[in-house]
Amino acid sequence: MSNLSRLLKESWTLVEEDQDRVAGYFYAKMFLSNPQLRDLFPVQMDVQRARLLGAIVTAVQSLEDPERFDEYLRSLGRDHRKFHVSPEHYDVVGGALIEALRSFGGQDWSIEYDQAWRDAYQVIASKMMAGAAADTNPPYWHAEVLTHERRGTDIAVFTCRPLQPLEHRAGQYVSVECAYQPRLWRTYSVASAPRKDATMEFHVRALGAGWVSSALVRRLKVGDMVRLAAPMGSMTLDRKSTRDIVCVAGGTGLAPIKALVEELTRYNRTRWVHLFFGARHRDDLYDLDELNRLAARYPWLSVVPACSEAPGFAGEQGSISDVVSRYGPWQEHDFFVSGSPGMVKATLRRLAELQIPALRIKYDTFGGY
Repeated sequence: MSNLSRLLKESWTLVEEDQDRVAGYFYAKMFLSNPQLRDLFPVQMDVQRARLLGAIVTAVQSLEDPERFDEYLRSLGRDHRKFHVSPEHYDVVGGALIEALRSFGGQDWSIEYDQAWRDAYQVIASKMMAGAAADTNPPYWHAEVLTHERRGTDIAVFTCRPLQPLEHRAGQYVSVECAYQPRLWRTYSVASAPRKDATMEFHVRALGAGWVSSALVRRLKVGDMVRLAAPMGSMTLDRKSTRDIVCVAGGTGLAPIKALVEELTRYNRTRWVHLFFGARHRDDLYDLDELNRLAARYPWLSVVPACSEAPGFAGEQGSISDVVSRYGPWQEHDFFVSGSPGMVKATLRRLAELQIPALRIKYDTFGGY
């Protein structure tokens, strides 16, 4: 572990239990020193409060693996163009961050800790600004909603078409904003591969008090406009690989998996694809009919649905990670895993037990609120 990494981890333990208060102080300091910054953030700050601070802390702690995170930070900078962030804003955020950490670090907070966070934040900010400066795309794309279909009480599938070309790869995700919750952006995986007609499909579940997901499920309608930010994510197909594929999807984590399958329908002839689709209840297998149609059309695709809390369900029962382990062997396969954080974690743990090499596993902790 580098000295910088050690200092960052040590110092974070001093404030970790006070994260909510640190976040409150951080925003207050930021808005006091630059009131115009408040306009970049949503009116409702309750969900946002921990989001930016959490993202910064995660990025800072990722500096142990600079090569892996270089492109991530650059893409994050491109993504932040949607907020109209300018270079001077980075200075304000950095200053507020150090002051908040120092205030809650107490008497154990040292000059060395101060400098470590300054150095780390400077690396992050410079990479993000470089990514933003090199981007020739618009900060975001306007897209018209073409179809909107409710699947049960809390899931919707909708398609939209950007007014300008939006290049993306199957398996990537974008931030979405709608007029019903202005300035609130949430990430959703695109559920379709790039299409000639430029349409993009999204699968959204309304999560509890999720402002954006509720609006996209319950209020969005055909003809509405949404805004889409730059695509991110690396859960994409390696066309050079000849290995068979296992896809493991939980709930609306099916979205990027379905995009990957759609891409494979265009050229695949030799790779078997095993798609495991898990949910708690039968109604949550909201796209199973479409998956079965695809499996009937493409002999290389097999679909295994599973429910964890539906005793009468005719298919597989139990958690999706348990179901996957009943099949196999899988040692020679490429894996794609997408779903809630808990589902992804459980599946990765099970794949490690099955001795699947980590390099062959790509995963997406499906987000969106």
